[in-house]
Amino acid sequence: MNRPRPVIALTGATGFVGQAVLDAALGAGYAVRALTRRQQPARANVEWIGGDLANVASLAELVKGAEATIHVAGVINAPDAAGFEAGNVTGTLNLIETAILKGVHRFVHVSSLSAREPDLSAYGASKARAEKLLMSSPLDWTIVRPPAIYGPHDKEMLELFRAARWGIMPMPRNGRASVIHVEDLARLLVALVPGDGRLIGSVSGRIFEPDDGKPQGWDHFETALAIGWAMGKRPRVIGLSAAMLARVARLDNFLRRERAKMTLDRAAYFSHPDWVVSPEAAVPNTLWKPRIETREGLKATAQWYREHKWL
Repeated sequence: MNRPRPVIALTGATGFVGQAVLDAALGAGYAVRALTRRQQPARANVEWIGGDLANVASLAELVKGAEATIHVAGVINAPDAAGFEAGNVTGTLNLIETAILKGVHRFVHVSSLSAREPDLSAYGASKARAEKLLMSSPLDWTIVRPPAIYGPHDKEMLELFRAARWGIMPMPRNGRASVIHVEDLARLLVALVPGDGRLIGSVSGRIFEPDDGKPQGWDHFETALAIGWAMGKRPRVIGLSAAMLARVARLDNFLRRERAKMTLDRAAYFSHPDWVVSPEAAVPNTLWKPRIETREGLKATAQWYREHKWL
């Protein structure tokens, strides 16, 4: 007789990263109970729970009897600090308190490298506060701070692929950043769920900063050329100063209002010269290694965009 699959409680399952985590969890033999605001199509070994991070009753149903919680959901773009606070801080607190109440002790939290520099942006500040809430809880937690994430379904880096198609890519003038493919990140998050208890001690109470394995990350010029190569182009790269990025943000806000991608908050974030993961926060090789080489991953992502008519 088949044994029932252990259950992972997953937030953000309908988003870019969450979809990949859902697939990885199912592939690893878990069942998934996933939070959603909208009705979703039925899927084997997936139970959809209607609600959001403000709905405590839904959160209680989400985590009930789960092996662990993987918290992916969060606000990455908001018109003001209050929006980040509600989504990233209050929402995380609600989930932490519910997990404690329901006795679900394992908690894998997706944060951001921006939490290292909370004074730079409201987004980073909210992520840092959420981390502190988790670290002060009695839960068995692990925090993952991904760098720039790319891959199929991503709408954030899509703008860069579109720019490469036209042959001109505006990028921050100075600095370097690490990157990771969404499928590699998803594998890591699932690997951090210690279903048999053997991982406890090696990952508990740790903050990890995973990447594609490229030492010192990518400078922005390299990134632009790699995306251009993936698109079959050699774009002209225009380096933008911090002041120019702020002007672009104001213009984007004027033209697209609440749909603006380059906000002042993001401009401040992008202007920081060092978004390279720390070697001291590397994931143990015995647990996880990146599999997807970035240039090939970018090329496959560009092909996905084309096939789905996103470009």
